Amino acid sequence: MCGIAGIVNFAHQGLPSEELLCRMVSILRHRGPDETGIYIDENVGLGHSRLSIIGLDNGTQPIANEDETLWIIFNGEIFNYVELREELINKGHRFRTDTDTEVILHLYEDHGVNCLQKLNGQFAIAIWDSAKQELFLARDRVGIRPLFTTVLNGRLLFASEIKALFLDPSIPRAFDLASLQQIFTCWSPTGTRTVFQGVHQLPPGCYQVVKYGETPGKPIRYWSTPYYPDDCQWQGSRDEALEELRFLLKDSVKLRLRADVPVGAYLSGGL
Repeated sequence: MCGIAGIVNFAHQGLPSEELLCRMVSILRHRGPDETGIYIDENVGLGHSRLSIIGLDNGTQPIANEDETLWIIFNGEIFNYVELREELINKGHRFRTDTDTEVILHLYEDHGVNCLQKLNGQFAIAIWDSAKQELFLARDRVGIRPLFTTVLNGRLLFASEIKALFLDPSIPRAFDLASLQQIFTCWSPTGTRTVFQGVHQLPPGCYQVVKYGETPGKPIRYWSTPYYPDDCQWQGSRDEALEELRFLLKDSVKLRLRADVPVGAYLSGGL
């Protein structure tokens, strides 16, 4: 688990506050106690608090591409990064780190927002394109990794936890009563709402693009839970179905055991 935070000026030019960005990262230190890093460019500031799992010696974030036109901060893990990395190297990409984070960055170079279709993992991603003056935010398919945003005075702030946003004293702190009603009824707010007015979550399976000079775009869905008609039922035997299920489960667990540190496992809910 890591923490990400950032500030982007989309309606006016100027360097974001380094002091504010550092405070936003610091309050997320419990998510990433190993190291921190920031990147500040014209109109954007990116911050990261890291828990080192892959690429222990060279994975400090933010990470840039070869010509430093793209910068990424990332919370989560890409389980198929080994295979994706090999594909990218064969296409001529040069890697500076051993991380899954840099794999995402080079995929984005090649495929843009469609890179999300190739990722097997859990993630909250922020990529800044300095050439286009454009920020790309994305969240994994089922929302395992959190990502919250708020817009105020021509700026968009984002972070892994809401309390990092509230370190900006200009952001109002007020409950959203409709969201509270949803929490008491459904256990959580629906859509992009949170318990606070003006603070939104990027929904699971969605991405958002923020361009300089434009109002931040609405979240765009790239994945929805698939529902299959009756004629798509399994066509093989019961034994073949059991063998396929066994293979899928073992392959899924094997991918999730990839790490450069000892791995622990836990079960919530029982079987």
